[in-house]
Amino acid sequence: MRLDHVVYFTDKKLMDIVLDQQQQGNEAIMGGRHEQWGTANALLYMNNGYIEWLTVEDDSKAKQAASTQPLVAQILHDRSTGDGWATVCFSVDDMEKWKEELDNKGFQTTAILDASRRMENGQLLRWKMLFVEKDITSELPYPFFIEWEEAEESRLSRLSDVGARTAEHVKKKITECIFHVENPLRVTGEWAVLLSQKVGDENDIRVGDVVFRFAETQDKPERLKVVRFSTDG
Repeated sequence: MRLDHVVYFTDKKLMDIVLDQQQQGNEAIMGGRHEQWGTANALLYMNNGYIEWLTVEDDSKAKQAASTQPLVAQILHDRSTGDGWATVCFSVDDMEKWKEELDNKGFQTTAILDASRRMENGQLLRWKMLFVEKDITSELPYPFFIEWEEAEESRLSRLSDVGARTAEHVKKKITECIFHVENPLRVTGEWAVLLSQKVGDENDIRVGDVVFRFAETQDKPERLKVVRFSTDG
């Protein structure tokens, strides 16, 4: 298991985000459309994951999808609080085995969802998704999980071929994700069990080379609030 990406909810036009990132020296790209959900995204790849800016393009489709797609339900719920970091996604190699493991730990998971995105060039990407069932409220949602249909080597090669993951992109890394929650001790323990990781000294856990830290706040909603990066060279 490894970090796949971090999600940022936005109501801004995605092309404006791409152009703004490019002006800052970050070669973000238009991602494509999730035709079945009424959402679309822009993406910025790095060495150990990527940023996804996710927006709703079709409210009617999104509202229909929200009953079975928790991430869509969350973006609709969170729109009233404005743009901001939302959640994180981890990549796994065998979704069926991972679902069984989570169920055996006592977490109630959704069915494994088939998902796809129509890219700007018309190509359709496919993957599987899994969520831990939890009502979408002001409490921190659990992370969700993804298994790409493409083999990892093929996926990275494709991204390199289209210029989405160049030598400049891989100089940058996601180093830390900070979540603001009411009870850091409890949430850290829950995520440690969920992800099969040890709890660190500062209400944190580490997955690969990324630290996930839980900081105390009384503000609502409880969400991912800070993502930190490093640059080599």
